Amino acid sequence: MDQSSKKSKIRRRDASIFMNGTLTSRVKSWLSRFDTSVVALPLLATLAALAIGAVMLLILGANPIVAYQALLEGAFGNPNAVAETIVKATPLLLVGLGICISFRGNVINIGGEGQMILGALLATWLGLQFTTWPGWVMIPAALLFGFLGGALWGGIPGVLKAYFNVNEILSTIMMNAIAVQLMNFLLRGPMIDPAQLELASRIPQSARLVEMYHLPRLVPTRLHLGAAIAIALAILVYILLWRTTLGYRIRAVGQNPEASKYAGINVKRSIVISLLLSGAFAGLAGATQVFGVNYRMITDGSASGFTGSAGFNGIVAALFGQLHPIGTIPASFLFGAMLVGANKLQRTVQVPSALVIALNGLVVIFVVSSEIIRRRRQRAAEIARVEEEKPPDPGPPESEAGVST
Repeated sequence: MDQSSKKSKIRRRDASIFMNGTLTSRVKSWLSRFDTSVVALPLLATLAALAIGAVMLLILGANPIVAYQALLEGAFGNPNAVAETIVKATPLLLVGLGICISFRGNVINIGGEGQMILGALLATWLGLQFTTWPGWVMIPAALLFGFLGGALWGGIPGVLKAYFNVNEILSTIMMNAIAVQLMNFLLRGPMIDPAQLELASRIPQSARLVEMYHLPRLVPTRLHLGAAIAIALAILVYILLWRTTLGYRIRAVGQNPEASKYAGINVKRSIVISLLLSGAFAGLAGATQVFGVNYRMITDGSASGFTGSAGFNGIVAALFGQLHPIGTIPASFLFGAMLVGANKLQRTVQVPSALVIALNGLVVIFVVSSEIIRRRRQRAAEIARVEEEKPPDPGPPESEAGVST
């Protein structure tokens, strides 16, 4: 081997060592900043909830191992089951994204059910009113109408909170009740399916959307394009909250409204925008349910008759995801799996599927508790770090020391 080849080999070796060392140092730096409790505590909370669920199953006379196996098989046992899990998770994710925005702004939105209904009503009305539009025009327009309908229903409590100091928890819950009554009136009257009038059955449902207005789906499953839209929006919400001025203002107001006001941020406007965007994503969830799953609006007279309680379960998913848009994606998938697998659990071990609702509640309790523990640990670690960085006490001046002696 000649001299130039040896030098070239040495240079490549040195470059490789340098790059590997740099990469290793970067990975170590990233790992040192990553708080493992963000992932570990929610997982431990889920395991604790499942453990208590196992005790509940034993009390009901069921084998917990068989029950949880049935739940997993019902959610992931075959491609169609996985597709159903994703379909169930889609509205949870969309509602959860809105919850991430509002909760980061320190306003609590409990009105996801009503906002889903308003978004679905407006989207359905548009789809039934203009039946000659091409699908590539109607579908985006209907989703936009759903977005705007939810924004309207979320913006009203936002204005009441910002300008009249009305508690947003009470106002959003009351807006749910108003939305349900409006839905019942429209689906039994102006928007009722004409076929129901002819049969005199008067089932509260709208007419079916024309086929070209259906969201594209993966045949033969019910998996539709709304799932991909929801994931893309999760990324956009992350960018909004952590990479834009608007997101910074929302989070600043959520952390400290008084300091934000002193810094020149319009606190009232941020509160309104937080609830407006939160409602908008819930409204979009309602529109995707109509155009992607049901192809019409139908209800049993209650909010859950249409929403399937996604307006409330989306809050659970967002909390489990640590109120982070990206974290809400796997959280929604998890809760979608639990809801889909609950049906097989019920058939296999003959226990009420409502047990899964109880499990969801237990998960929320443990997740919220774990978040409190995690924040306390962070605060304690920060205080300890500040104490360590303090310079040592120099003691009294020499003159004072001489006087004291």
